[in-house]
Amino acid sequence: MAALVLTGLVVSSGLTLVPSATQAAFELGVDALDSLIRDTMRAEPAPYRAFIGTLFVFIFVANWSSLVPGIEPPTAHLETDAALALIVFVAATWFGIRAVGVAGYLATFASPSWIMIPLNFVESLTRTFSLLVRLFGNVMSGVFIVGVVLSLAGLFVPIPLMALELLTGAVQAYIFSVLAMVFIAGAIGEARPASDATEEGTPP
Repeated sequence: MAALVLTGLVVSSGLTLVPSATQAAFELGVDALDSLIRDTMRAEPAPYRAFIGTLFVFIFVANWSSLVPGIEPPTAHLETDAALALIVFVAATWFGIRAVGVAGYLATFASPSWIMIPLNFVESLTRTFSLLVRLFGNVMSGVFIVGVVLSLAGLFVPIPLMALELLTGAVQAYIFSVLAMVFIAGAIGEARPASDATEEGTPP
């Protein structure tokens, strides 16, 4: 985490109007993230860019940290994945409250009828739990399989499996971020009138 913060400070302090190759690469990544947010959430990306981008980079780097000998990916620990899922839950709630206020957001749990309040509340909790289980299960299974093959077959045989694990780590970071966007979009979409959501999703 400290390395990510330090890298962000170094990159942001060196920004110029005429971008270097490194800055151009980062700007390309930001543009790709903005396009993904627009396509997924049907909203302007500015309010969500920092959160979604930070979430993706953290999970991506955490999954790929298994490249360093002796380091187990933080996302292979249940408490890390639980914290990430809880962050997404809190973020979705906060963005929904910011859209229409506390009373307006709580009213969405009574849609379409007050009878649905318990079910809607349970749904919000199960979505958070599904994020936790999905990330932990996929990352931990990759670490476990590579460890078993390494102990049985030696040093070089598991290399293809390690490459597959790295691909899986990148895909899991992408999927987790997209699901976070879907949950946030659901929160703000249910909280706002349809006309407001359409206006925000339409580029100027």
